[in-house]
Amino acid sequence: MIKVLVATDKPFAKVASDQIRAIFSEAGYHCTFFEKYPDQDSLVQAVADAEAIIIRSDIVDQNVIENAKNLKIVVRAGAGYDNVDLKAASEHNVVVMNTPGQNSNAVAELAIGMMLYQVRNHFNGSSGTELFGKTIGIHAYGNVGKHVARIARGFGMTVYAFDPFVSHSAIENDGVIAVETVEELYSKCQFVSLHIPANEKTKKSINFELLSLMPANAMLVNTARKEVICEESLKRSFNERKDFCYVSDVAPGNLSELDAFSSRIFCTPKKMGAQTAEANINAGIAAANQIIGFFEKNDVTFKVN
Repeated sequence: MIKVLVATDKPFAKVASDQIRAIFSEAGYHCTFFEKYPDQDSLVQAVADAEAIIIRSDIVDQNVIENAKNLKIVVRAGAGYDNVDLKAASEHNVVVMNTPGQNSNAVAELAIGMMLYQVRNHFNGSSGTELFGKTIGIHAYGNVGKHVARIARGFGMTVYAFDPFVSHSAIENDGVIAVETVEELYSKCQFVSLHIPANEKTKKSINFELLSLMPANAMLVNTARKEVICEESLKRSFNERKDFCYVSDVAPGNLSELDAFSSRIFCTPKKMGAQTAEANINAGIAAANQIIGFFEKNDVTFKVN
């Protein structure tokens, strides 16, 4: 019987957990849930006999992989997978997958929701502004970016997008204006919504030079990763631009240094993009089915290493 560990410091919603259990039960797999664990060492111990692991934002590093002697596959229930040591996984013949697109609408709705919260002055009763008629730039036009564009167009915003890996025709077919450079995106848009991954090319790439290109009353929306932000540049932007705002579901490491700008910044207490029942269900079910597909059919469609 194949042993699956669902290791989630932030547990799936109950309805998602129940469906994951049902999927594995029907397949004849043994599934154990390991939730809200106290520390990384306890995760290392829990994976000892697992052949498959489902995680969310949990860290699967070299130590975890080396101690999971039977491990064949790790599935990240979500899009980003920078919390998994891909090199160590490959060295130990462990397949790593993500579940692209399953959380996308939830993340997009959060991005728009944070924008509304900020332009309405944190709902403090004072007069704010509207999204209608404003410009928004989508930095990376993937699954989440497409949903943000769809919702923003519904608000009557003019939507631009930059993504060197997506054709202009594919972007423009969605009623979105494609731009040639990232600099053009930032210079044209009052709002910019970030959807780039965190890798060696993108870390700290959102810097003061880019942010300074944004027009008056600029707002940066980050539902990606905090590592893509140059935090020194973020602080400088707050200091030098009295009209600059930042909203994010992942707080910068220097958040305490930004206390003086509390009216112009909002960060959720934890990464909340995928924290909806629907996203939990979609990503959890996808992860479970991908594990079964891997063992039963050698299906590695969503392999990332």
